[in-house]
Order: sequence, then C-alpha cells, then structure tokens
Amino acid sequence: MYGTVMVGRLKVPVEQVEAVVAAWEADKGARTEGYVDQSVLAGDDGTTVVACIRFRDHDSYARLADDEEQDAWWTTSMAPLFEGDVSWVDGTWRS
Repeated sequence: MYGTVMVGRLKVPVEQVEAVVAAWEADKGARTEGYVDQSVLAGDDGTTVVACIRFRDHDSYARLADDEEQDAWWTTSMAPLFEGDVSWVDGTWRS
C-alpha cells in the first residue's frame, strides 16, 4: 500500500474541507484506479489538519499526482482552504 500524508493549517472550518473531500471522493475518487481511501485528523488546536491518502500501489498514486485535472482541482478547490503551503510526505504504508 502506498500513499501520502498532508499537513496543513486551516483558514476555514474543518467541515468545509470534509465537504470538498466528500465531493471529490464521490466524483474523481470513484473513478481513480487504485485509490483506496483517506482519513482526516483535525488537530485539537482547531487549525491543524492531517490527511492520510492511500493507494493500492505507487503507480496508482503517481498517475493521480501527475494528472492535470487533479492539479487544477487542488489549486482551485483545496489549496484556498489552507493558510499558506501544506507539506506532503509520500511513502509506503508498513501496516
């Protein structure tokens, strides 16, 4: 299993992020070969969010990461919900 972890600071309520993610899962996620699932941790501080996104394998992740439509979605739908840039860690889930 391969995936990525995103850490960012919200400038909107976490429920707004969850709504955007749910819409993505219903549309793009359902059509993305190899996409498994994602989970969101809302920090106790009320602004930090950690998202864990899992894929069947590295190639599935790479196809989505290299998709221009996905990049446009991130730029217009998700990035504006965060303060500044988010950080990403890609890798293999060990368990």
